[in-house]
Amino acid sequence: MTTTPYPGEDARAGDAPGLGEDPRPEAAPRTGEGPRTGEGTGTGARPRTGEDARTGARPHTRRLTVAQALIAFLARQFTERDGSRRRLINATWGIFGHGNVAGVGQALVESRADMRYLQGRNEQAMVHAAVGYARQSNRLSAHAVTTSIGPGATNLVTGAALATINRLPVLLLPGDVFATRPADPVLQQLEVPSAGDVSVNDALRPVSVYFDRVTRPEALIPAALAAMRVLTDPAETGAVTLALPQDVQAEAYDWPEEFFAERVWRIRRQAPDPEELAEAVTLVRAARRPLLVAGGGVRYSGAEDVLAAFADATGIPVAATQAGKGSLRHDHPCDVGGVGHTGTATADELARTADLVIGVGTRWSDFSTASATLFQNPEVRFLNLNVTGFDAHKLAAHPLVADARTALEGLLTALAGPAGGRGEVGEVGQRLEGGEASPYRVPASYEAEFRASKERWEQRVQAAFDAEDELRPPTQAQVLGALDALATGEDIVINAAGSLPGDLHKLWRARSRDQYHVEYGYSCMGYEIPAALGVLLAAPERPVWAFVGDGTYLMNPTEIVTAVQERLPLKVVILQNHGYASIGGLSEAVGAERFGTAYRFRAEDATYTGDPLPVDLAANAASLGMRVIRAKTVRDLREALARARAAREATCVYVETGTGDTGPGVPPAQAWWDVPVAGTATRASAVRARADYDRHAAARRRHL
Repeated sequence: MTTTPYPGEDARAGDAPGLGEDPRPEAAPRTGEGPRTGEGTGTGARPRTGEDARTGARPHTRRLTVAQALIAFLARQFTERDGSRRRLINATWGIFGHGNVAGVGQALVESRADMRYLQGRNEQAMVHAAVGYARQSNRLSAHAVTTSIGPGATNLVTGAALATINRLPVLLLPGDVFATRPADPVLQQLEVPSAGDVSVNDALRPVSVYFDRVTRPEALIPAALAAMRVLTDPAETGAVTLALPQDVQAEAYDWPEEFFAERVWRIRRQAPDPEELAEAVTLVRAARRPLLVAGGGVRYSGAEDVLAAFADATGIPVAATQAGKGSLRHDHPCDVGGVGHTGTATADELARTADLVIGVGTRWSDFSTASATLFQNPEVRFLNLNVTGFDAHKLAAHPLVADARTALEGLLTALAGPAGGRGEVGEVGQRLEGGEASPYRVPASYEAEFRASKERWEQRVQAAFDAEDELRPPTQAQVLGALDALATGEDIVINAAGSLPGDLHKLWRARSRDQYHVEYGYSCMGYEIPAALGVLLAAPERPVWAFVGDGTYLMNPTEIVTAVQERLPLKVVILQNHGYASIGGLSEAVGAERFGTAYRFRAEDATYTGDPLPVDLAANAASLGMRVIRAKTVRDLREALARARAAREATCVYVETGTGDTGPGVPPAQAWWDVPVAGTATRASAVRARADYDRHAAARRRHL
């Protein structure tokens, strides 16, 4: 027999026997055959009439517990897209307690050949790791997460919200209280006097795209099938929760063999409606200053090559959201970088003057639209290509509800005009002589404008990266610059919160489609390290970097232990700035005077403005098993990053960052973000901040 491949490997039909099956083909009795002479049932129990003597199950059924049946079912689910087949649930993360140890835990012991088990240290972190794996796998493969009841289950909520907001599949299997209610309450049970069927797992309902509580064994069959349907639906996917009462997990049942048959869930590529496509083509052909904004849907559709061909053919500049950055390489002539509050000056100025904005696979968050202040052209119109109708209709756009790759292919073909067309392309590529549609291309003057702006922005990026004195502590931008100089398209950079997402969005030069991994849908502190584990499980030969500030590190360092245990060459860069630097800057901007944002001792006035706390995060990382390299200067940093990149064990680069006066620093925000300021205050800083807020808020638009 061969075992089921680990994450990243291709799964083939029939790789592994199922739970309850004998791996030896010759050992299985023929149809209608009983046990061979001298064979027992394996349990000491005498089989019932009409049952298989070795399993105790009726013919064409298999007797398993609910948990065993679920794991056997999951081991036989596959996805397929464009002819490529993947195992759907490739591993199960778990922390065991009394609510799952005898159910799912025991099932995983029995199914080690079928299902890889990964041991986590924190339930939220396990979900983050599963999300990282799903993102790196382009949503074609996912992980399950099992927990006990009570606090283990509620720890899933943050991770579930992150998965659902980012439209990334993860299967959650929290234990639940007894379905049979032999005693009320049981350990860790929440009692609700007005509702006997409520448990803490109901907190997962609003953050799950599908939720079910399996209170009877036979209910698992429709619940499991529904869960797979949602996990593999590009328009619906996110966190899926199957709550499993601890007594039901361990209950035996005769399962139909058909439940364990291999199933292939084909990821459909929805084609655009012909009328919607025709109107989209009309909108593009009429545009003189179009801007395309690439979101995460480009990546999940695998549409990067089509997007590049589209940009090459039309000359339309391409900006990117946080999830879409890397859809074009940074050096593609049409790539203009991030858009919105954390965007580049080039992309944001194009957005302000665009007459058509083409959103591809984006959900249009407030950061991307600069809180509805970015698109200022009075004549601007929107065209949204999205697999989800909910997102396609945002900003009163013309919707093109379709798979991103398929929709771009349709647009590209239609805009190319008839093959071998006659005559010259006009200023906007509208019509050839004789009325035939010509290939569309933006005006040459527009191309020259944004390419020159891109060159100017690149000079600002390089100035932020450069360090005149390599013997001084690096700024945060110089840390990014040092890795930028070292990285190739193989490196993957992961971040989620603090000031780093903004700096990365403005400055990072994405060299491959999946290099830039910034979770900014939920922007969850503590995501980076566990997510990096998931990415490494999907791409074990790639250098994977988790960038964290001290605030984020303290939120969730536990999975360093898992990286060490699994011998994963995780690379963590800790930037120590003694507090919540990002929110400190925002606090100052809104008149809150950096209150409560520094990691310092209390001063005599009771504020946290004393000396920095004597916390050694490098020593902490070392105590968890990492190899730690301390870097005090820019020169040290370059050497440390090179050593870390070559390391085959979990390695941490620790650096205390200098202030902006050691270099030009990061360019300021090029667009606004709406954070309401106190409407009345006695302190002058808040009064000034409110006046500034009112000025920006006046530019908000509702696009109709």
